[in-house]
Amino acid sequence: MLSAESLMILGGLLLTLHLHTLPCHAAMDTISPGQELASGDKLMSTNGRFALGFFQTERNSSNNVPKWYLGIWFHTIPKFTPVWVANRENPIANLTSCKLLLSSHDGNLVILANDHQALGSMIWTSKANTTTNNTIAALLDNGNLVLRSASNESIVFWQSFDHPTDTLLQGGKFGWNNSTGLIRRLVSTKNTIDQAPGMYYFELFGHNGYTSMVSTFNSSKTYWSSGDWDGRHFSNMPETVGQTWLSVNFTSTEQEKYVEYTIEDPTVLSRSIMDVSGQLKVLVWFEGSRDWQAIFTAPKSQCDVYASCGPFTVCNDVPFPSCTCMKGYSIQSPQDWELDDRTGGCARNTPLSCEGNTSAAGMADKFYPMSSVQLPADAQNVGTATSAGECSLACLGSCSCTAYSYDQGGCSIWHDKLLNVRQQGNSVLHLRLAAKELQSSKGSNRMGVIIGAAVGASTATLVLIFLLIIWMRKGGRYGDDVQGGMGLIAFRYVDLQNATKNFSDKLGAGSFGSVFKGSLNDSTNIAVKRLDGARQGEKQFRAEVSSIGVIQHVNLVKLIGFCCQGDRRLLVYEHMPNGSLDAHLFQGNGTVLDWTTRYQIAVGVARGLAYLHASCRDCIIHCDIKPENILLDGSFTPKVADFGMAKFLGRDFSHVVTTMRGTIGYLAPEWISGTAITSKVDVYSYGMVLLEIISGSRNSTKQSTLDGVVHEAYFPVQVARSLLDGDIASLVDANLLGEANLEEVERLCKVACWCIQDVELDRPTMSEVVQFLECLCEVETPPVPRLLQAMAGQQPNSKIV
Repeated sequence: MLSAESLMILGGLLLTLHLHTLPCHAAMDTISPGQELASGDKLMSTNGRFALGFFQTERNSSNNVPKWYLGIWFHTIPKFTPVWVANRENPIANLTSCKLLLSSHDGNLVILANDHQALGSMIWTSKANTTTNNTIAALLDNGNLVLRSASNESIVFWQSFDHPTDTLLQGGKFGWNNSTGLIRRLVSTKNTIDQAPGMYYFELFGHNGYTSMVSTFNSSKTYWSSGDWDGRHFSNMPETVGQTWLSVNFTSTEQEKYVEYTIEDPTVLSRSIMDVSGQLKVLVWFEGSRDWQAIFTAPKSQCDVYASCGPFTVCNDVPFPSCTCMKGYSIQSPQDWELDDRTGGCARNTPLSCEGNTSAAGMADKFYPMSSVQLPADAQNVGTATSAGECSLACLGSCSCTAYSYDQGGCSIWHDKLLNVRQQGNSVLHLRLAAKELQSSKGSNRMGVIIGAAVGASTATLVLIFLLIIWMRKGGRYGDDVQGGMGLIAFRYVDLQNATKNFSDKLGAGSFGSVFKGSLNDSTNIAVKRLDGARQGEKQFRAEVSSIGVIQHVNLVKLIGFCCQGDRRLLVYEHMPNGSLDAHLFQGNGTVLDWTTRYQIAVGVARGLAYLHASCRDCIIHCDIKPENILLDGSFTPKVADFGMAKFLGRDFSHVVTTMRGTIGYLAPEWISGTAITSKVDVYSYGMVLLEIISGSRNSTKQSTLDGVVHEAYFPVQVARSLLDGDIASLVDANLLGEANLEEVERLCKVACWCIQDVELDRPTMSEVVQFLECLCEVETPPVPRLLQAMAGQQPNSKIV
């Protein structure tokens, strides 16, 4: 079952298929022996929702050859949307003499190129194992084309639902049949006009008694998995639990295993597709926008799709999914790119010196550094290279070597094609190019590049925001797609007034304004933040739109849209039904979170912060991590929220000087001293939040009993003492009644103590914190922070053991 918040994802809209059908000459509901479906004829489902017939895609300008297909499409909507294609691998160039009919030999459905049922004239056949030629074909109300007995409709010889192309409709099965060997999978189209099978597959996968759904490239490279079915849901899709609007169900018997989806409202038109982009998308038709809108996308990031942009490209999700050629390369096939098929990637402009490049006489190949990238897969480690210079020589020693990288992990080189290079990352890839490609770069000023990049990134962000504002002032309306790839909706103020019932249901308030609950026309619940104060509101508005408006992560709150009319500044978020973390930790009216939930919240928040710090184009420092800014969805999945104080830090810079911001009790020492800050200020705040997750109360107000007297004590000091004494259980929230995993409690305490070290260099990164909490790395013994030593009266250099 998929989350209702996904209803607002506009980034998953399919590009328009420029398709058309012939004018209708006749409409039938079945094909009986002796009947034909010729060009211009249609087979209609009895409810009128689906039609079967011949259709043509837009001609490819390179060869101007028409391609006709027999297929099924939605008949009741204005946007032509095919859901099944019979002859996707064998399109028809001349439709004049083609027709669909029942074979007089064996009763199969066949497309013939002439009036003779000879093997050479057969374009397509259903290949059913029929025992009689007394068959009929019918298009059912759910979009399934069936070939069945003319005398007994319960005997079905063949059905289109058993042979899906790129689409799964409600009622269709996706999986395999053990007794017949039938495999039902989705395969993307080659591009937006060519219905031939593409490179991306979506199929059911079984291993060691477990079953999962996987997306693969060329049915060999798996790049996304739903996780195993645990009896209730697929493990990597926990956000789908608890919703009833749409459900995904798995059935396993001795005979077959399959997945199907159902929608509660039978009037809703929907489809699940393996898109040409390589993403699985569940789409719903919205009459208001007159288009399909994605309510679920997997993987969420386009750059997580294997070879999404093809070889020698860089994939970038910010501010919107895009593919660009690496330096020294150009698009291999611009026509394919225009049709959303980028798997061909880019080709080298100038051959390398060892590839027979006579113009490069005496000129050795050079390397171009690509910074802040995620390295490609399939690297070859060169253990003999112990420096960057030796690593570059190892690459130059092989003509097939195209790039190298040298870091703490040693020397890695890549041969032939470079795939899956991503702009968001922390590594440097040295790209091998012909010397000619880098001649024009000589003499450039490095500092100018750094400053220009930083200024350019900031300017681009502001320009994008103000373009949205200008669009809004020119009369944009709620529901229109103004995202330009950002996926944000520009709302009118009156729409948000109506959605919130004139801002009557107040969820909370902060220093920048108030938050109100609302509901859109499609019943999607939202949270609307109304920013108060023209200057401060404008500042926070820019900060939030420019930060979370262009990023997506399961542990970051989703910004749906905004309103910018006159002095009004409003931000529209997904609604979090379980409110903020502080309500459950510190307020008696909140749900008492069990230990497992608390630990998962700690891990989720760490993942969200690690993404902000390490995986975005710029490092985003939140600057105000506290329980009030951690929201919980219906499944208590944590979402970091409130980015009004966020600070951007370019990848070329390690620290930044800025005015003090944040909340007392969570501020790192460097804020107080006025020195430059890094992402480690978030690490410090996170450590303080960890301690409050453990105790269930504010760090400054934790009570303890000593000699029969109740004392107010600073909780981090109590953690230090308890770790020294081995009394971990006393630290845990009493509301848990002793139900806690003490090994996990100790791990959280140690991680928290590392996070709140006085010197920022002693603190771990958030990526390291995630590894600690996921037990991928052991947590070493942390030193007691000097501040805590003073407060606890301990000697310097003492250790927590």
